[in-house]
Amino acid sequence: MVKEDRTTWKSNYFMKLIQCLDEFPKAFLVGVDNVGSRQMQTIRQSLHSHATVLMGKNTMIRKAIRGHLDKNPALEKLLPHIKGNVGFVFTKDDLVDVREKILSNKVPAAARAGAIAPVDVYVPAQNTGLGPEKTSFFQALSIPTKIARGSIEILNDVHLIKMGTKVGASEATLLNMLKISPFTYGLVIEQVYDSGSIFSPAILDITDDDIRSRFMQGIANIASVSLAIGYPTVCSVPHSIINGFKNLLAIAVEADIDFKEAETVKEYLKDPSKFSAVAASPAADSAPTEDKKEEKKEESEEESDDDMGFGLFD
Repeated sequence: MVKEDRTTWKSNYFMKLIQCLDEFPKAFLVGVDNVGSRQMQTIRQSLHSHATVLMGKNTMIRKAIRGHLDKNPALEKLLPHIKGNVGFVFTKDDLVDVREKILSNKVPAAARAGAIAPVDVYVPAQNTGLGPEKTSFFQALSIPTKIARGSIEILNDVHLIKMGTKVGASEATLLNMLKISPFTYGLVIEQVYDSGSIFSPAILDITDDDIRSRFMQGIANIASVSLAIGYPTVCSVPHSIINGFKNLLAIAVEADIDFKEAETVKEYLKDPSKFSAVAASPAADSAPTEDKKEEKKEESEEESDDDMGFGLFD
């Protein structure tokens, strides 16, 4: 197979990137730090029918996007985010579903000296199985130990590496000795592009219920402000009508004015026993069930009394 020259390869890459930008309305901008070629191949296979993964040099990506701005000016929003070791995952499917597939492709990895810890690393209390000659190694890391049955035992859980700090050579060696792989690596979603808009992946966690509750909270705030300053709005009109109706009822009761809507209130005020009648109706409905339960209990007690100490030949 004849290997294509670099000029042809660049031309084909530009064409492929522009084709993806035109064909797919959605894309994830992902970081690929610490992702090996074998893991990348696995990710491509898992996303084969759902998305297209495209990597490349940042200079080539910027050049291809700038050359396509006359046809799609919205792509300019991507340029500030093309930095570091990044690539694209283009898709037409639901962004949340594709994101789950991307994040599920992670592999455990050993700690390497000089790497930045993506998470806090704890070493649990345990019997390490290491000989006493390694005691000085643990002492250098300020890890409390004791010798138990001829091996080193860690007494307490130890916070060995803090998130965001560099992994030292001693910490990496210890974790490898204990066969602990504390890190997991995979594609990291940095930005989301959707039909000309670019936003943080945290936006995908917002549900319809969250939007509905925020909207209702805003309506309630507008209604409160409108009522407080006496400025009618669509949000405050229902409350104003209800408050006005309450005032009319109060005037009707106080001034002995009759109208249809006030008759029920006046009847209750004339005969308060009707309140107790309404309140008693639910209790009356539940009373028969309670009586039935008591009758069943009494029957079961009588049956148990009949069976106690009375045989067939007594």
